[in-house]
Amino acid sequence: MARAAALASSLEAVLGSRSNANRVFEILELLAGREEEEEEEVLCAARTCSRLFGALLERRELFVGPLPAEEASLAGNYSAEDKYKIWMRHRYDDCVGSLAELMGHGAFQVKELSLCTLMKFVELEARYPLIKVEWKGSLTFPRELLKVVVDGLLPINEDASLLISRFQEYMEYDDIRYFVIKAVTENIGQVMQKTKERPLPFYQQNVFALISPINMPNKECDMVKFMVKQDNWEELKVSKLQAHRQAFEKMWLSFLKHKLPTGLYKKVLVILHDSILPYMNEPTLMIDFLTVAYGIGGAISLLALNGLFILIHQHNLEYPDFYKKLYSLLDPSIYHVKYRARFFHLADLFLSSSHLPAYLVAAFIKRLSRLALTAPPEALLMVIPFICNLFRRHPACRVLVHRPNGPEGMSEDPYIMEEEKPSESRALESSLWEIQSLQNHYHPDVAKAAAILNQSLSEMEDDISGLLELSAYEVVFLCLCE
Repeated sequence: MARAAALASSLEAVLGSRSNANRVFEILELLAGREEEEEEEVLCAARTCSRLFGALLERRELFVGPLPAEEASLAGNYSAEDKYKIWMRHRYDDCVGSLAELMGHGAFQVKELSLCTLMKFVELEARYPLIKVEWKGSLTFPRELLKVVVDGLLPINEDASLLISRFQEYMEYDDIRYFVIKAVTENIGQVMQKTKERPLPFYQQNVFALISPINMPNKECDMVKFMVKQDNWEELKVSKLQAHRQAFEKMWLSFLKHKLPTGLYKKVLVILHDSILPYMNEPTLMIDFLTVAYGIGGAISLLALNGLFILIHQHNLEYPDFYKKLYSLLDPSIYHVKYRARFFHLADLFLSSSHLPAYLVAAFIKRLSRLALTAPPEALLMVIPFICNLFRRHPACRVLVHRPNGPEGMSEDPYIMEEEKPSESRALESSLWEIQSLQNHYHPDVAKAAAILNQSLSEMEDDISGLLELSAYEVVFLCLCE
């Protein structure tokens, strides 16, 4: 209480008379406290600084324009008024520097108050600019101060997700969002160029936490919420949707051009089609990132192909190796991995077009059938209807079922399982002896499902959505219920 009273007295003295200006050091000294036991004093000092410099900004008592060095200004040819404003502006900068450091404090309360105080200063500087207007069209938004905030939100060796979530409310302002995007792009360039392509897990996760929830406007008329509007606002880039999209695209490309921690690839790919691609001027620029992501393997490769598929079908990307890459993902693990349902859901989407060549679809049918020989029953109950649907979409492939005197085993089969190119696998010369062998499967439901290929297939496709998530437990339970 005594400390709070002392700070209140200092605040009143500084604001009451310029002759008491030196008492600002009593406040700044406490703001610089770093020990945990001084937490309450630091909080009190931050609130006092907020009131002090908030009032000085509103009263226009801080120097406007390029700030002269403190010693030079005292010795130079400045009026007493300007000398005071220059001196107090330096104290304001000291305060901002201390608050920036306190964003890395051990106590979240201190971090949060420092963040909110700095953002209050951003709003006040936007209303009462410290940047001198040199010509009509000059931007007076405090970009450098906002960059200090962004830098504080993106520490390299600490998870800042809680503080970032606190900051998200400010991102609803169109001007704040625009300048944050530009500040993040600059920050990424400064930090990542020093790493020599080595991932920085905490830092990159912090960047993702800050930029992934960004809610971009769809139309220029949606941009109506600004923290502050200048007189010439309509002439500035910050009011133009095209400028926002350019900045957004540049930010994501700068983030994704660096190697990410493996888990982060998946997080980016999951939001790619809804939250990133629709707001880029040139979505096809994501091809380098998607190609790198495909090379990681597993679920990440599959999600990368989904991104490529969207670029091909919605943005006219030419990518002739797409189906070759999808084909290469077909290995024994697809029937066992936890993302099996997602794999077959996306494979169903990728193979949905009736315009795909018969040789290509036949290669997928054959490889899936060959891999089915060692698959668990719950996977077989999904893949057999999946294969039947491919036959319905591509009648030319039915020769695999109805070929007379076709191969009856692996030794006679012309299909080349190891061939990487579907076009050279000789799948259309083969038959589906693998599915026929499953008609003798030990599990009665599998045998029954495989036997459907002995009959004429209906034109209506099977709905496999309910089968995609079928577990081994559910298969056993259904069997016991019959």
